[in-house]
Amino acid sequence: MKKHCCASLVVAGIMASCSSGGPLQVASPDGRLVVDFNLEKDGAPAYSAVFAGDTIVRTSYMGFQMERFGALTTGFKMTAHHESEHNETWAPVWGEEDSVVNHYRQLVVEMKKKTDSVDVLLNVEFRVFDDGFAFRYVFPEQATKQFVIDQELSTFAMTGDHTAWWIPGDYDTQEYEYTKSPLSEIAARHAASLVGNVSASLFDQWAVQTSLMMKTQGEKPLYLNIHEAALVDYPAMHLLYNDSTRTFTSALTPDVNGHMAVIDTPFSTPWRVVMVSDKATDILSSQIIYNLNDSCVLDDTSWIHPTKYMGVWWEMITGKSQWSYTDAHDFDLATFDYSKARPHGKHGATTENVKRYIDFAAANGFDQLLIEGWNVGWEDWFGLEKDYVFDFVTPYPDFDIKALNDYAHSKGIKLMMHHETSGSIPNYERHMEAAYDLMNKYGYDAVKSGYVGNILPKGSHHYGQTQVRHYLDAVRRAADHKIMVNAHEAVRPTGLARTYPNLVGNESAMGTEYRNMTPGHVTILPFTRLKGGPMDFTPGIFEMDLGKFSPDKTHKRATVAGQLALYVTMYSPLQMAADLPENYAPRMDAFQFIKDVPVDWSESRYLDAEPGEFIVVARRAKGGDDWYVGGVTNEDARDVTVPMDFLKPGVTYQATFYTDAADAHCDTNPAYEIRRETVTSHSTPTIHMAPGGGFAISIVPVK
Repeated sequence: MKKHCCASLVVAGIMASCSSGGPLQVASPDGRLVVDFNLEKDGAPAYSAVFAGDTIVRTSYMGFQMERFGALTTGFKMTAHHESEHNETWAPVWGEEDSVVNHYRQLVVEMKKKTDSVDVLLNVEFRVFDDGFAFRYVFPEQATKQFVIDQELSTFAMTGDHTAWWIPGDYDTQEYEYTKSPLSEIAARHAASLVGNVSASLFDQWAVQTSLMMKTQGEKPLYLNIHEAALVDYPAMHLLYNDSTRTFTSALTPDVNGHMAVIDTPFSTPWRVVMVSDKATDILSSQIIYNLNDSCVLDDTSWIHPTKYMGVWWEMITGKSQWSYTDAHDFDLATFDYSKARPHGKHGATTENVKRYIDFAAANGFDQLLIEGWNVGWEDWFGLEKDYVFDFVTPYPDFDIKALNDYAHSKGIKLMMHHETSGSIPNYERHMEAAYDLMNKYGYDAVKSGYVGNILPKGSHHYGQTQVRHYLDAVRRAADHKIMVNAHEAVRPTGLARTYPNLVGNESAMGTEYRNMTPGHVTILPFTRLKGGPMDFTPGIFEMDLGKFSPDKTHKRATVAGQLALYVTMYSPLQMAADLPENYAPRMDAFQFIKDVPVDWSESRYLDAEPGEFIVVARRAKGGDDWYVGGVTNEDARDVTVPMDFLKPGVTYQATFYTDAADAHCDTNPAYEIRRETVTSHSTPTIHMAPGGGFAISIVPVK
């Protein structure tokens, strides 16, 4: 990213020092979004926002509760303010677009509060884009070198009882389905929203997580989204709703001492972001989260590449095989002798089985193959809070790491590393350098890391400041080894992939491993979780009756065409074909779309969408004129018309349609149909989506 950027900075005006509290106003480049800032009579910093003449955020207050200074919410005086305009176009290393416009107007307010012992300096920065606004706090260098934050008190006062798509506030997991309800019903719906998770820390029935998607009421509703950007060395933010005032207050993830964060000055908090539009598709296409992050800091990004992969994974998830090698348990990994252990015969990551996957993946043009359960320790990993649980370098006796790497390379693909930490952060940090060295030795260039279970040291949370620091440190250290990272169970992404593009994926949400999630889940994730960065959702399941090949009797609620659509509707530079080779073999005509669809794009068009209902997306392949279209729906069948005016005028294209069969249904029949026809920029095909289904189209110019 860094080497591709072309930026310009236009200073709109620099205001002289002033002691008045405002009001101050900054508008978006197109003038439709206006943010006001004011220091009220008691010196309380406050802001509000108006979009296209409608108030979207009522007067909302800002500040902190500090261990030493108490409430930093009143008593401030403005010492200066500055206004500027910034307009640049930058090129992502990978992404939905070849280039991204970053155009905003900025207001920086410098403030001071006198306390009994010292003056506290605090700045507030606002950036206002056409599609939203953001603010953050900046603690400049000052007499106080360190602050202990007990609460951040940023508020977002809503204008009504909006419809919201939310998951419950939890310091340790985002693996929930989304609940659709008015804001006033969050607490009443809280209990019904919960699912079991090996690590969960719920803290208030009115708490929800970001990214929070909302829709206002009325004839001309607006779409709102609250999130955060550039989460660095700070705890993740939740939102705590007060129904009587219709106001959200930031709720940070605590540390083991009950504080929220310890910061050293100078320090900038993450951005608090409000996206807004009168079109749902604008929320999907917004790049505001990435734009609020710093430019790429890596001097060389040539080794970072989008990746399509398969894996020895789904067979473990469904119980067909296991991660572990033996039935032994409760032992010391340092002294346990696997050469003398009796295999239980259900291990999935065997040399023979992995070769079978390599053959299929290589024959069908995949880049890599993930193998889980390759390394010792899986007998004692799940939920035991064991410190020394893995060493990340020692393979099981039936996994020949050198031979398998040589075999994969001879077939033109690579193996993808897996590092499950079982939540033991100290253990992973002790072994990380050796683990990355091993990857370099054998030619691995991507790792899927995992953080299943409670975080160690005890009392820590997945989304606390220390863990947030760890996740980014792992990415930085991986970059030193030219390794790409796909972190599961880590904190939700907040656009840091712009700064560190080797962060090619995260989980941080309910994905395919939850076999029977409701179909509408995939129509919400692009509005919520995916706003901060790509998700390793692991699509591509073709056999919905899992009991046909495993002990799992689940029927996955999906259709084959709907699974194909996910490769387009849920953007990621890292896409998995998650099913087993033997489940793809009878359906190779449909599998062709997975083989063809790119994982990097030059252009994306969100054609139509409604959160929780449906999404239709068209994307142009990187550097070419091939287009791919995907559409997904919730439990409701629907017909959608796809105007193909995104195609180049005057050019004829061959389109291959992968659609639900006439009698398809996510609960009973995942059947699909394939047809081909010529199309042009004037074509407007109407496509039927079955309940819980979807469609995919590949469109290539006729030569």
